[in-house]
Amino acid sequence: MTDANTASLGDIDMKSIEAVLEAPPGHWVGDGFPVRSLFSYHGQGKSVSPFLLLDYAAPVVFEPSPVSRGVGAHPHRGFETVTVVYAGEVSHRDSAGGGGTIRAGDVQWMTAGSGIVHDEFHSDAFSRRGGPIEMVQLWVNLPARHKMTPPRYQALTQNDIPVVTLPEGGRLRVIAGTFRGHSGPAETFTPVDVWDASLDTGASLVVPAADGRRLIVVLLEGNATVNSTCSLDDVAAVVLAPGGEGAHVTADTSARLLFLSGEPIDEPIAGYGPFVMNTEREIREAISDFNSGRFGRLPSEQAKGTRS
Repeated sequence: MTDANTASLGDIDMKSIEAVLEAPPGHWVGDGFPVRSLFSYHGQGKSVSPFLLLDYAAPVVFEPSPVSRGVGAHPHRGFETVTVVYAGEVSHRDSAGGGGTIRAGDVQWMTAGSGIVHDEFHSDAFSRRGGPIEMVQLWVNLPARHKMTPPRYQALTQNDIPVVTLPEGGRLRVIAGTFRGHSGPAETFTPVDVWDASLDTGASLVVPAADGRRLIVVLLEGNATVNSTCSLDDVAAVVLAPGGEGAHVTADTSARLLFLSGEPIDEPIAGYGPFVMNTEREIREAISDFNSGRFGRLPSEQAKGTRS
C-alpha cells in the first residue's frame, strides 16, 4: 500500500465525496460567540462519525466591556470538545478542576466523559480591550467503552503544536494525529487527525486519510477545490467516504482549512443537547445525574453566567 503521507495525486485511491455541507445562517452561543454550524449529530449523525458537531465563529469585533461575554455554566457528557482559537482569548473553568486561557494559535481539548460542568468566556483582559474573536469548536464522539471515562482537560499552546512547512505552498499545524512524521500533542481515545492548514494560492495538496477512515475537509476562508470537481467559495465542509486513502485539495485563492479524519464509531447515537450517549436510557441518566449534582459544580463565584 502507498504511504499516503508522501504520495502524489496519481499514487493513491481518492476517497469519493459523500456530501457538501454549506454553513447555514449564524446563531449566538451565549452572548460571546456568534457561530455557524457546519454539521451536527442532529442532522448528519453517523455520516460524520467519529465527529459530532463543528461550529465556526467567524471574525467578529467586540467593543471593550467591563463584563466578560461568553457562555455560562453548562454540562456535557459522552464526548470531547476541541476549541481552536484564531483570534481573541477564551477562558475556561470546569468542575473537574481544569481551566485556563487559550489565545490565538492555542487549542483546548476537553474530555467531558462521565460528566463535566464548565463555562467559557472572553478573557478579562480581552474583554477590557476588545477586538476580534474567531474560533472553531469541534465535538469528537467517544465510543461506548469510554463514554464514562473521568473528565480531563488538555491546554495545547501554539508552541506545543508542530508546524509543517508544505513544499506545495503553505503550512499545516498538527493538533492531533500524524502528518509527514510530525505528531500532534493531543491525546485521543480513538485514532483521529485534526490538522489546521493555510494554503497559498495555487497550492495543490494530497490530504492522506487511511482506507476505512472518514475524512472531512472544512473550508474556513478563501476558495478551494476538492478532488478536482467540487469547488468551494464560502464556509463549507466536504464529507468523504471511508473507502480510499485520501483527497486532493487545491487552493484556488489563499485558503484556510481544517482536515479532520478518524475511524467511524459504529454505534448508536442518542443525543440531547449537551449529552451524547448510545441509548435514550443513558440520556435520561445523564439528565438525572446532572440535576442531582453528580457532575460537580463550579465555585459559586463562577456559576452565575457572567464574570466581571
